[in-house]
Amino acid sequence: MNVPHEQSPSLIAMPDIRHAFFGRQGGLSSGIYAGLNVSDTGGDDPDVVADNRKLIAAAMGVEPRQFVLLKQVHSTRVVPVTGPLTGQTVEADAIVSARRGLVLGIMTADCTPVLLADPEAGVIGAAHAGWRGAAEGIIGNTVAAMQELGATPARIVAAIGPTISAPNYEVGAQFKADFLALHPDGDAYFSVPESGRDHFDLPGFVTDQLRAAGVERIDLVGGCTYGSPDKYFSHRHATHQGTTTGRQIAVIGLT
Repeated sequence: MNVPHEQSPSLIAMPDIRHAFFGRQGGLSSGIYAGLNVSDTGGDDPDVVADNRKLIAAAMGVEPRQFVLLKQVHSTRVVPVTGPLTGQTVEADAIVSARRGLVLGIMTADCTPVLLADPEAGVIGAAHAGWRGAAEGIIGNTVAAMQELGATPARIVAAIGPTISAPNYEVGAQFKADFLALHPDGDAYFSVPESGRDHFDLPGFVTDQLRAAGVERIDLVGGCTYGSPDKYFSHRHATHQGTTTGRQIAVIGLT
């Protein structure tokens, strides 16, 4: 692959799995979307976004038509797919498949992208975990959907990609109350730095959700999206600058 990206050591070791966590570097977009923006709903030039997606497809060794993308809505819905979702708008936040030749894609700009694979069963998954979706069960639902296709949780390898880290994820009192209403024992995911305000550990919570679902091998890939705005798109960083931004993509496929 000649487009900048990051990879999971465990997934790299699997010969039938191709995957990558792309950031914002190496693309054709300009201005506030500068880089490898893959979102065609945020205001960027759709033709340029299409060209960025072609760059990613070429880096993955596939055609753009082989990508499976969703309309992500911070839900807990998982969609099993056997082919491209051509002409359809499917609202969901995770995809699973046992079909070779497809590439599953998840777009993020602070939320946590998770790629999963059981190479023995030939089953893959990709999940978008914002705090609400993660708290309500998107990770467990994704693992369960992979099981329905023949995967075994203990064989699944998961990779958590670039996401916002706790030091940069300040949250309010209502956020904490809403989270603890769903997870009463979840105080450990909050910390209070010198600012005196709560911060939430999203990747730490997602990691523990994977473990609770029976996934034992978990790689952490990449850095903090907020802390590296030149390397990754970060919605929160852009908001703090009074502007908007694009989206990066995490992809996984069976060869």
